[in-house]
Amino acid sequence: MSEYAGKGSNPSRFLASIFFLLLIPFLAAQASEERLALRNIDIEAYPLISARAAILMDAASGDILYEKNPDLPIPPASLTKLMTIHLAFREVEAGRLSLDDYIPILKEDCAPDLPYRSSLMFLEAGMRVRLRELLVGLAIPSGNDAALALARAISGSLEGFAMEMNAQAREMGLSSTVFVEPSGLSERNMTTARDFANFCRAYVREHPQALKELHSLSEIRFPLLEHMPPGYGGRERPIEQKNRNSLIFDYPGCDGLKTGYIDESGYNIALTAERGTTRFIAVLLGGPGSSTVSGSVIRAENGKKLLDYGFDNFQTLRPQIVSLRPVRVWKGKRKNLELRPESELVFTARRDEAGKIVCDVIRDKEALAPISKGQEMGELVFSAEGRIVKRIKLVAVEDIPAANPLARLWDGIILFFRGGLKRT
Repeated sequence: MSEYAGKGSNPSRFLASIFFLLLIPFLAAQASEERLALRNIDIEAYPLISARAAILMDAASGDILYEKNPDLPIPPASLTKLMTIHLAFREVEAGRLSLDDYIPILKEDCAPDLPYRSSLMFLEAGMRVRLRELLVGLAIPSGNDAALALARAISGSLEGFAMEMNAQAREMGLSSTVFVEPSGLSERNMTTARDFANFCRAYVREHPQALKELHSLSEIRFPLLEHMPPGYGGRERPIEQKNRNSLIFDYPGCDGLKTGYIDESGYNIALTAERGTTRFIAVLLGGPGSSTVSGSVIRAENGKKLLDYGFDNFQTLRPQIVSLRPVRVWKGKRKNLELRPESELVFTARRDEAGKIVCDVIRDKEALAPISKGQEMGELVFSAEGRIVKRIKLVAVEDIPAANPLARLWDGIILFFRGGLKRT
């Protein structure tokens, strides 16, 4: 007698369980195809990505256009430095730091105290380096020394800065992201493709100047004589380092963001590119590679595939709604109520449908007070050839309290004799 039968089960239930287990891969594949079918994209156009996790997002709308293991935790490696830069910009915006402030460079932040093969800006103790130069050193050569110096300057310690990083991650809703230090060297830093794409979207929106001033720069030359410690009597011998994100050199529209690698994660990259009015965010984590050269090449090829898929198939739309007629309000202190879209009028559409989008306004023509600000009163429905592309709620722009008893009575009499409220 089998173990299952001995526990009071029956053979048919056991066989059904086995059948369901065998069916799981099929159901997962079918679910994937259904997600594609929502946008009517040919499944053959869906890119094959070798990274363990990847995601493609419309930067304006937040719509997800591609995902592969988007919630798989993977160490971000040097992508971590984007959070470090973000917190530095926050300090500047709060007036606690200036981009022209000199940042103390301590011995413990410099090369001899960092692991072998560390990416470096090549800081030395006592150098005179401005904050804006440290940010370039983080963005272009991915300087671990720059990350440590900046973290100590902002928070007083690496531990204190990691706490600020995690507080910011929680504030941004990055529930699967945790940091233990600011450079990305530690495998205990952790994120997911979904979390990091959401972070990058917020980063680009909050710091658009960073794309031009940091992430799309081709190289850094450092140190110069002006950076050397007092009393230095040698010649100027700057080290030239190229941007490690090769796509800024050969992919049209790419202007960021960051690469990363540690043994525990593989080859990571966070990308953004803009063409016309459309910008995409791509995050790829855990890319393969038997060497730095092969890993970097595969990473760049995967990034191009993902961005090509986005630009070939999708477009960001920002439709203009000329006017929304007010709602007639009965039994209220005001007779008319203006409506507004609940969220920004922006969404992603298939490129071949972009010129066919029509908008239907569905709303109540009349309503009874009281009405609360933000109360849902209808929706905008955007469609292309009968396929709904986007729904956006219409909400009240203000509170309308109930009128006095006499006014409510009068309106009630009118409504009674005309047969109640008129509906759309």
